[in-house]
Amino acid sequence: MDIVEVARRAGLPASTLRYYEQKGLITSIGRHGLRRVFDAGVLERLALIALGRAAGFSLDEVAAMFTPDGRPRIDRRKLATRAKQLDLKIQRLVALRDGLAHAAVCPAPSHLQCPTFRRLLQGAASARPAGRAKPRPEPPAARSHKGSTRRRAGATGHA
Repeated sequence: MDIVEVARRAGLPASTLRYYEQKGLITSIGRHGLRRVFDAGVLERLALIALGRAAGFSLDEVAAMFTPDGRPRIDRRKLATRAKQLDLKIQRLVALRDGLAHAAVCPAPSHLQCPTFRRLLQGAASARPAGRAKPRPEPPAARSHKGSTRRRAGATGHA
Protein backbone atom coordinates (compact mmCIF):
# COMPACT_ATOMS: atom_id res chain seq x y z
CA MET A 1 0.00 0.00 0.00
CA ASP A 2 1.27 3.46 -0.73
CA ILE A 3 1.40 6.12 1.97
CA VAL A 4 -1.86 7.73 0.84
CA GLU A 5 -3.76 4.45 1.26
CA VAL A 6 -2.16 3.75 4.66
CA ALA A 7 -2.99 7.29 5.80
CA ARG A 8 -6.59 6.88 4.67
CA ARG A 9 -7.05 3.48 6.33
CA ALA A 10 -5.28 4.48 9.55
CA GLY A 11 -6.96 7.88 9.75
CA LEU A 12 -3.60 9.62 10.10
CA PRO A 13 -2.00 12.35 8.04
CA ALA A 14 0.88 11.26 5.81
CA SER A 15 3.13 13.61 7.80
CA THR A 16 2.50 11.49 10.92
CA LEU A 17 3.44 8.35 9.01
CA ARG A 18 6.65 9.98 7.80
CA TYR A 19 7.42 11.08 11.38
CA TYR A 20 6.73 7.55 12.71
CA GLU A 21 9.07 6.18 10.06
CA GLN A 22 11.74 8.72 11.03
CA LYS A 23 11.37 7.62 14.70
CA GLY A 24 11.69 3.97 13.65
CA LEU A 25 8.14 3.04 14.65
CA ILE A 26 7.20 1.89 11.15
CA THR A 27 9.23 1.01 8.08
CA SER A 28 8.41 1.43 4.43
CA ILE A 29 9.30 -1.43 2.13
CA GLY A 30 10.13 0.76 -0.83
CA ARG A 31 8.78 3.48 -3.08
CA HIS A 32 6.36 3.72 -5.95
CA GLY A 33 7.49 6.86 -7.69
CA LEU A 34 7.88 9.43 -4.93
CA ARG A 35 5.46 7.72 -2.56
CA ARG A 36 6.52 5.39 0.23
CA VAL A 37 5.07 1.88 0.11
CA PHE A 38 4.20 -0.17 3.20
CA ASP A 39 3.18 -3.78 3.70
CA ALA A 40 -0.29 -4.56 5.04
CA GLY A 41 1.12 -5.29 8.53
CA VAL A 42 1.75 -1.59 9.03
CA LEU A 43 -1.94 -1.09 9.86
CA GLU A 44 -1.75 -3.44 12.83
CA ARG A 45 1.44 -1.77 14.00
CA LEU A 46 -0.23 1.66 13.70
CA ALA A 47 -3.16 0.32 15.74
CA LEU A 48 -0.72 -0.80 18.46
CA ILE A 49 0.94 2.61 18.40
CA ALA A 50 -2.46 4.30 18.70
CA LEU A 51 -3.39 2.06 21.63
CA GLY A 52 -0.12 2.84 23.38
CA ARG A 53 -0.57 6.57 22.84
CA ALA A 54 -4.19 6.44 24.07
CA ALA A 55 -2.95 4.68 27.22
CA GLY A 56 -0.51 7.52 27.79
CA PHE A 57 2.75 5.95 26.67
CA SER A 58 5.28 8.20 24.93
CA LEU A 59 6.41 7.36 21.41
CA ASP A 60 9.75 6.25 22.84
CA GLU A 61 7.96 3.91 25.26
CA VAL A 62 5.85 2.57 22.39
CA ALA A 63 8.97 2.05 20.26
CA ALA A 64 10.50 -0.04 23.06
CA MET A 65 7.47 -2.34 22.83
CA PHE A 66 8.67 -3.70 19.48
CA THR A 67 11.60 -5.96 18.69
CA PRO A 68 14.10 -4.75 16.06
CA ASP A 69 12.31 -6.87 13.45
CA GLY A 70 8.98 -5.19 14.26
CA ARG A 71 7.24 -7.85 16.36
CA PRO A 72 5.42 -6.71 19.50
CA ARG A 73 7.35 -7.14 22.76
CA ILE A 74 4.96 -5.70 25.31
CA ASP A 75 6.01 -5.52 28.95
CA ARG A 76 3.04 -6.80 30.97
CA ARG A 77 4.26 -5.08 34.14
CA LYS A 78 4.23 -1.72 32.35
CA LEU A 79 0.69 -2.42 31.20
CA ALA A 80 -0.38 -3.30 34.75
CA THR A 81 1.25 -0.16 36.12
CA ARG A 82 -0.43 2.00 33.49
CA ALA A 83 -3.79 0.36 34.21
CA LYS A 84 -3.40 1.25 37.91
CA GLN A 85 -2.49 4.83 36.99
CA LEU A 86 -5.59 5.05 34.81
CA ASP A 87 -7.74 3.69 37.67
CA LEU A 88 -6.45 6.48 39.93
CA LYS A 89 -7.07 9.08 37.25
CA ILE A 90 -10.60 7.78 36.70
CA GLN A 91 -11.32 7.93 40.44
CA ARG A 92 -10.13 11.55 40.61
CA LEU A 93 -12.09 12.52 37.50
CA VAL A 94 -15.26 10.89 38.84
CA ALA A 95 -14.86 12.78 42.13
CA LEU A 96 -14.27 16.00 40.19
CA ARG A 97 -17.32 15.40 38.00
CA ASP A 98 -19.51 14.64 41.00
CA GLY A 99 -18.26 17.72 42.84
CA LEU A 100 -18.93 19.98 39.87
CA ALA A 101 -22.38 18.50 39.37
CA HIS A 102 -23.14 19.15 43.05
CA ALA A 103 -21.79 22.71 42.87
CA ALA A 104 -24.02 23.40 39.87
CA VAL A 105 -27.16 22.73 41.92
CA CYS A 106 -25.93 23.45 45.45
CA PRO A 107 -28.48 25.44 47.50
CA ALA A 108 -25.76 27.27 49.48
CA PRO A 109 -26.00 31.06 49.03
CA SER A 110 -22.38 31.12 47.82
CA HIS A 111 -20.20 28.39 46.37
CA LEU A 112 -17.60 29.30 48.98
CA GLN A 113 -20.10 28.30 51.70
CA CYS A 114 -20.53 24.83 50.16
CA PRO A 115 -18.25 22.19 51.77
CA THR A 116 -18.21 20.14 48.56
CA PHE A 117 -17.11 23.12 46.49
CA ARG A 118 -14.44 24.00 49.06
CA ARG A 119 -13.06 20.45 48.77
CA LEU A 120 -12.89 20.95 45.01
CA LEU A 121 -10.92 24.15 45.55
CA GLN A 122 -8.52 22.40 47.90
CA GLY A 123 -8.00 19.60 45.39
CA ALA A 124 -7.37 22.10 42.59
CA ALA A 125 -4.79 23.93 44.69
CA SER A 126 -2.92 20.76 45.66
CA ALA A 127 0.37 19.73 44.08
CA ARG A 128 -1.32 16.82 42.29
CA PRO A 129 -3.90 18.08 39.78
CA ALA A 130 -6.91 15.88 39.08
CA GLY A 131 -5.72 14.99 35.56
CA ARG A 132 -2.38 13.45 36.59
CA ALA A 133 -1.88 9.91 37.87
CA LYS A 134 1.38 10.83 39.61
CA PRO A 135 3.77 13.74 39.48
CA ARG A 136 6.20 13.55 36.59
CA PRO A 137 9.85 14.08 37.48
CA GLU A 138 11.12 17.52 36.61
CA PRO A 139 14.64 18.89 36.42
CA PRO A 140 15.66 20.57 39.71
CA ALA A 141 15.61 24.02 38.11
CA ALA A 142 12.00 23.54 36.99
CA ARG A 143 10.94 22.43 40.48
CA SER A 144 12.46 25.43 42.20
CA HIS A 145 11.01 27.81 39.60
CA LYS A 146 7.57 26.24 39.80
CA GLY A 147 7.59 26.45 43.59
CA SER A 148 8.59 30.11 43.53
CA THR A 149 5.79 30.79 41.03
CA ARG A 150 3.26 29.25 43.40
CA ARG A 151 4.50 31.36 46.29
CA ARG A 152 4.29 34.52 44.21
CA ALA A 153 0.77 33.61 43.03
CA GLY A 154 -0.33 32.89 46.59
CA ALA A 155 1.24 36.08 47.92
CA THR A 156 -0.70 38.25 45.50
CA GLY A 157 -3.97 36.44 46.01
CA HIS A 158 -4.12 35.19 42.41
CA ALA A 159 -4.29 31.49 41.64
